Amino acid sequence: MDAFYASVELRRRPELRGKPVVVCGSGPRAVVTTASYEARKLAGIHSAMPAAVARRRLPDATYLAPDFPAYREASAQVMEVLRGNVETVEVVGLDEAYLDLTGIFSPKATMRRVAAEIRRETGLTCSVGISESRMLAKIVSELGKPAGLVVLSREDALERFAAESPGLVPGIGPKTVIKLQGMGIHTLADLRRREREELEGAFGPRSGAWLHARGRLWDETPITVSRETKSQSVETTFDVDVRGRAELEAILAEQAEELCRRLGKRELEGRTIGIKVRLDDWTNVTRSHTVEEPTNDPGVVGPLALELLRAYDPQRPVRLLGVRVASFGSEEAAVEEPVGGQLQLGLSG
Repeated sequence: MDAFYASVELRRRPELRGKPVVVCGSGPRAVVTTASYEARKLAGIHSAMPAAVARRRLPDATYLAPDFPAYREASAQVMEVLRGNVETVEVVGLDEAYLDLTGIFSPKATMRRVAAEIRRETGLTCSVGISESRMLAKIVSELGKPAGLVVLSREDALERFAAESPGLVPGIGPKTVIKLQGMGIHTLADLRRREREELEGAFGPRSGAWLHARGRLWDETPITVSRETKSQSVETTFDVDVRGRAELEAILAEQAEELCRRLGKRELEGRTIGIKVRLDDWTNVTRSHTVEEPTNDPGVVGPLALELLRAYDPQRPVRLLGVRVASFGSEEAAVEEPVGGQLQLGLSG
């Protein structure tokens, strides 16, 4: 979806159309959730940018607090349209999905119709990428934004993106890009020329093999109708670092209550209870404990989380605190059934 959260806001505030709009929190550590294309073009504002930086760059923009219930409602409308037109839909976020178009006579015409229906039913626009894999569909969907539709084969993509940084590929992050640059690998063409053994030696067998495949724009990840829920958590980033243990314990108890409420609503129970603590120097510490029986009982999760916090006893001010429940269900229930197919589509935000 195109600038999804901002677009939902513009749908109910049409007087802001054509103006720079930024969706973000108001605290000193808030980050940008998304920005309208006008804000992006005027000041380079983008998702995850500190809100304070955005306000300095573009003080005259309209800044709106996130409204996630509204975004979830809009997302459900969009996904309903997708599922009404294509059998296999994998939802990977409120604003993103993959569709398996294998066997459809005219994928491009189908997706033009689907995009038009989304716009008619929701007032929102999406950008569509059609290619031979999930990875390429996601990359290609960015080429026509906003409201674009681009079809690109792997062979053509190899030529088109040869001079691009390896960071173009989803999953290749900044640290990996820097390490690749240290090896003299600055483009996807450079990466494609390197042998698998060299990459495995530098990054390890698994990551090296993965990079070797991605350099050739290979991706055989199947589209799956359901995605395994591995864990659920509630976290709070404080506007001001918290020092007192009593205050931390009170916050953690509230988080455990909220997490268990969410788990109960989804009928999820887990065996691993954990906490996450980020100190003022950005040190991240996690602690966990596994219980015999799966639970979503706040009377179990809360006290265990408090025990973990007391045992760790942070000696520095705390920037972030969170509680997590994981290990849902049985191993058998966690197995996903892949859906076969070669022609895939990505909708990307």
